[in-house]
Amino acid sequence: MKTQDFKNHMKVAPRAYYVGLVMALLVIVFSLLHRRGLANGWDGMLLPFLLIDISVGVLLIGYFARAFALKAQDRAIRAEENLRHFVLSGKLLDSRVKISQIIALRFASDEEFIALAIKAVDENLSNKEIKQLIKNWRGDYYRV
Repeated sequence: MKTQDFKNHMKVAPRAYYVGLVMALLVIVFSLLHRRGLANGWDGMLLPFLLIDISVGVLLIGYFARAFALKAQDRAIRAEENLRHFVLSGKLLDSRVKISQIIALRFASDEEFIALAIKAVDENLSNKEIKQLIKNWRGDYYRV
């Protein structure tokens, strides 16, 4: 497995993002085109409306499946990093640390974790700024 760093730590699921999204959007577009070609009246409108409804439903299911999985992972990361901070320093993370900062801090080595957590709060660093400050990258190979 390739070693992670700032440049390659983000994951993309091409089949979910590109293929699935494009397929659902194509069904919507062709349904709308089919609807325009039909004569006036509701008789021929049922199929296009059903296809649009199904496509929008698939898009929403895909979005929420991803969003819920990421939220669960964010909660797990917060708990793990809070425990790590406690083990290293004897106290819990500062309550002012935002979840986005905690998620970025998980890549920091133990040697720089405490100082970076303090700096993140004091200077209100973004997750990108935190990741760029990390000298010894600690990979997270389990993020979905």
